[in-house]
Amino acid sequence: MGNGNRIYRLLNYKNILVRLKSIGFVKVFSDNLADSLEVSPSLVRKDFREFGIRGAQKGGYQIETVLEKINEILGVNKKHKIVIIGAGRIGQALLNFPGFKKDGIQIIAVFDNDPEKINEEAEIPVYHVKYLPDIIRKHNIRLAILAVPENAALGCMEALELLGVKGVLNFTSLNLKSEKIIVNNVNIGNELENLIFSITNKNTD
Repeated sequence: MGNGNRIYRLLNYKNILVRLKSIGFVKVFSDNLADSLEVSPSLVRKDFREFGIRGAQKGGYQIETVLEKINEILGVNKKHKIVIIGAGRIGQALLNFPGFKKDGIQIIAVFDNDPEKINEEAEIPVYHVKYLPDIIRKHNIRLAILAVPENAALGCMEALELLGVKGVLNFTSLNLKSEKIIVNNVNIGNELENLIFSITNKNTD
């Protein structure tokens, strides 16, 4: 398995550990995590070893300690400032997503070119996109979320490259690539079609 798959498993481990902690568990065993994710306990132990997560041979893993280590690995033990480009439905949904604060992510601003969406006095201000360079430089932004129409996606990517942004979570319908920026493409349409295909085929079995 590639490192990307391991990272996704690490995120799943974290979600399970947070739930267990919330109901009073202090320790967990590889078998518990393996059962929840339908993988083998040896794979859980291998993942943990490769990320430097240690447990007692018979005492399992201390949940709090493992969560701290996972957050350190994921980089969410530090504050990360991000901007959202696009104040449409997806942008607004992401703006109101409560998980960002939990993971130490601070949305500095949202940008759009629609005058009706501009609100510089909001708790998280919505600026005209022309102010994007100023805000990115002022706050040393390295992460951005792209939620603009398809015809604006490439222009926004070029601007982000020039401004030194290092990572983009792309919610546009284009599958974007860059030699300068790490891009994670989230194609909601494709995911929905994949889900519909899976349901349809399951119903015909």
